[in-house]
Amino acid sequence: MSGSQYTYLWRPLQLGPVTVRNRIVFAAHLTNYAEDGMPSEQHAAYYEARARGGAGLIITEEHSVHPTDWPYEKMIHAFHPEVVPGYRRITDRVHAYGTPIFAQINHNGGQASSMYTRLPVWAPSAVADPLFREVAKAVDELEIAEIVAGYAEVAARCKEGGFDGIELQCSHSSIVRGFLSRATNKRTDGYGGSLEHRARILHEIVAAVREAIGPSLALGVRLCGDELIDDGITIDETVEVAKAVEANGHVDYINTSIGVATASLFMIEASMHIPPEYAMFIPSALRKAVNLPVVGVGRFKDPLQAERAIAQGHADLIGVVRGQIADPDFAAKARAGHHHDIRLCLSCNQECVGRMGLNRWLGCIENPRTGRESVPLPPPVRAALTKHVVVVGAGPAGLQSAISAAHLGHRVTVLERDAEPGGQVRWAAKVPNRAEFGDLVRNQVLECDRLGVDVRYGVEATVESVLALAPGAVVIATGAVPARPWWAPPEPDPADNGAGFADLKVIDVLDVLTGRFAPTGSVIVIDELGFHQATSVAELLADRGCTVEVLSPGMVVGQDLGITLDMENWWLRAGKKGIVQTTDSVVVGCEGGALTVLHHPTGATAPKTADWVVLAVPAAPADHLYRELRDRCAGTAIRVHRVGDCVAPRRAHAAVVDGDRIGAKL
Repeated sequence: MSGSQYTYLWRPLQLGPVTVRNRIVFAAHLTNYAEDGMPSEQHAAYYEARARGGAGLIITEEHSVHPTDWPYEKMIHAFHPEVVPGYRRITDRVHAYGTPIFAQINHNGGQASSMYTRLPVWAPSAVADPLFREVAKAVDELEIAEIVAGYAEVAARCKEGGFDGIELQCSHSSIVRGFLSRATNKRTDGYGGSLEHRARILHEIVAAVREAIGPSLALGVRLCGDELIDDGITIDETVEVAKAVEANGHVDYINTSIGVATASLFMIEASMHIPPEYAMFIPSALRKAVNLPVVGVGRFKDPLQAERAIAQGHADLIGVVRGQIADPDFAAKARAGHHHDIRLCLSCNQECVGRMGLNRWLGCIENPRTGRESVPLPPPVRAALTKHVVVVGAGPAGLQSAISAAHLGHRVTVLERDAEPGGQVRWAAKVPNRAEFGDLVRNQVLECDRLGVDVRYGVEATVESVLALAPGAVVIATGAVPARPWWAPPEPDPADNGAGFADLKVIDVLDVLTGRFAPTGSVIVIDELGFHQATSVAELLADRGCTVEVLSPGMVVGQDLGITLDMENWWLRAGKKGIVQTTDSVVVGCEGGALTVLHHPTGATAPKTADWVVLAVPAAPADHLYRELRDRCAGTAIRVHRVGDCVAPRRAHAAVVDGDRIGAKL
């Protein structure tokens, strides 16, 4: 499908006084780019890249409207007049590409923390938030008026800063949503009780903001269609609120969301385990009820999905956030008919949502430029200084090294032992609901093809074969190999799947994924990595009919799944599949065909038996070729580098960062 064949995506649309040139929205999301509460140069460069890449509309992350609202450290404090120069820097850079940009303004209400303000958080009622666990101060009517005035003041400041519109965040983390929801609004005055009364603050804010910005700016409201909590907002109530908002005549469009950021965040920024377009019922219902343009969101990975949703009447615009985090040129590539060249988002949540959860700036597992747009790229190497770069290994680290080196102008050859690229990523993508992870390698291979990188498969690299290519530089990306714990017995024979093996059959997760062994019966999976390795293989084996127990020394199995928002759904799936989770336990020995397991809290040991034991434990770097080449090339002009797991076994994002950094230095 060429860009011209998209019937709906490239149709302009009017949002009040603002015309958007296409229907792809870079919707609001947190970035952690603020510096001392102010918009930063990184903000400007980040949004500029998406404007240059063809987004029809950009909506910034939230700006706080009141000093009581400071839920996370690096928030834009729009209640300070000093934000205006930073606003101007952002809007001028985005407007240079003819793209409108709206500011989302908000007060998080009870979904906040007193950590930074040392003040009680404000909310409709004295209800504790499930994440921060602070009982809020129920605001009185004077304080409500102060909040409303804060919205109006900040909206006027955004107008001064050059924004084309304002979006009111009344959805997944907002004091307005707190008022709208029966779960958090227990008031008995004119702001509580009936839906009409619960929506009163929303209408007051809308009216105050419209008065502050006048008719020349667009105004939108983002509503939560379903909180996914007990006694929370439902789609029927949201439809009624949307109708009332439209009837007031102040609003130009409605944006949507699902869930509550501090209770059901795993459904707001859903990982690859949740189907694309999963929240489409919300904009679909609103679009049937109102005439205002409606924005749909919910894991849109490619332009065809967005086109289909608009064509089927579910929404007028589509929010593509992680897709444009991964590829700022998402819209431009689609419009040019190069949709196959789009760097598809994996929905892995590792470097975007995950880094944010760790209070770090937003990045992307497969795009090293994300979060560093303000850092100048190294200039291309002068022709006289170009090298022949030989990369050994076509996993994420090796391919990224090749991409970065080729961008500089070097001639690059990649040698891969296997018949296809990907390294361990290709096996990780074979477990239940993780196929999209394979897009990491698909995207890298396409980029290598575009840059003219010569990738040779089925080649076992040696010192001699590498040097025979006359390289100017060598990058070793040979990955890691499974390591057996001290207590493990010898490995069984894969020829008969361990049938004649008398001792406990202990193998690695890679042995299962590659099909080298096929465990049956009862299986203990040992989780010392705290991520997808153990949980994914546990599900795979349970689906094959095995009885599975996951044993972890941690307090929870797969403890790092929490930061990628995979924990809650893992628990649900594990329960349905009968997977037992045993925590606070570490293997301290193996004898008589049984594991000896120490229970940390009590210090007691007990035997555990199974037909098979599958290890998800730290691997060992496969660095022998690096060491041999380094020694052979000592004293020569050939520089030998290593990247990824052969430096230190880590996760895929580290491999990509390693490859990008080394490739850019060649």
